[in-house]
Amino acid sequence: MSPTRTTTHPVSRADHVTDVIPLTAPDGVPLSLVHVSIPAGRRQHSPRGPVMLVHGAGVRAELFRPPLKRTLVDGLLEQGWDVWMFNWRASIDFDPVPWTLDDAAVYDYPTAVAHILRATGAETLKAVVHCQGSTSFTMAAVAGLLPEVDTVITNAVSLHPVVPAFSRFKITRLAPIVNEFSPYLNTAWGYKSNGYFSRVVRGAVRATHPECDNTVCRMVSFTYGSGHPALWAHRNIDRATHDWITGEFAESPMTFFSQMKLSLDAGHLVHSGVHPEIPRDLVAEAPHTDARFVFLTGVDNRCFLPESQRRSFEFFNRHRPGKDTFHLIPGYGHLDVFFGANAWRDTYPIIERELTR
Repeated sequence: MSPTRTTTHPVSRADHVTDVIPLTAPDGVPLSLVHVSIPAGRRQHSPRGPVMLVHGAGVRAELFRPPLKRTLVDGLLEQGWDVWMFNWRASIDFDPVPWTLDDAAVYDYPTAVAHILRATGAETLKAVVHCQGSTSFTMAAVAGLLPEVDTVITNAVSLHPVVPAFSRFKITRLAPIVNEFSPYLNTAWGYKSNGYFSRVVRGAVRATHPECDNTVCRMVSFTYGSGHPALWAHRNIDRATHDWITGEFAESPMTFFSQMKLSLDAGHLVHSGVHPEIPRDLVAEAPHTDARFVFLTGVDNRCFLPESQRRSFEFFNRHRPGKDTFHLIPGYGHLDVFFGANAWRDTYPIIERELTR
């Protein structure tokens, strides 16, 4: 048993009480919160307050509840946290819309935070954010839009995206070609077609990614990184989870890839120019947030290189030395930090400790 567990009766998915709360962003885009709790009779720890889990692009909130014997949600519930998984506008639970990181920063997170605080009566909350959920959430925090958030645990990338050379080539050269044929790049094309172009892409991915028989796994590597596979190591993923990912990835809009290209060129996140709430230069001055940031990344991350999080940590540390922390996780990459078979032992304890600091 992991030494970080706080109960002699481990929580499992069977214990979860799940309530889905529909929300609407100020610009009319649908959102939802997935509130996960356990029956009062199973609680063996004093309530710690709300924690919001935020997924990345082209996935959904269920990212945090893979078919593992023990998930991050289980561990947080055991420790007494009130768990809220957030489906923002990038979630595949909704019809796809074109979005930018600014849209989520200005509209989605303030809406979700306000609801959670009203529902719980808490004055503050904590957040665990991943990938483009992390970039957009960090953008909102740095802009001063989330003063009620006191701790942010960010995985993979936050303010300074750094990618492998081949990923940069795909974003700068291939993404504009894709945009001529489709407003979205859909990893679900691995098993379903949407016209001629989707079949061409699937054929190209099969030819260039022979690493496994799961075409969605191969599509994910083609879309989001450089590697075989790019977002996890097969050695870290059990068969059930590898099969599960087939239904957990879908569209990401080309508007996102366009913004990421500009950010890569600048060396840090850039805003879309639409929302005046976001500073024109996000790294020109100290972050407008009192939240403590915890920067996580796998050593083997081939979606966003570990240098991404190191640069963001150094930026925060220059402005407020000693407040924030940085963790390099050996043996892990991008998403296996959350759904690796042994993540309960290797990565969850880091998150759990940082939430209780």
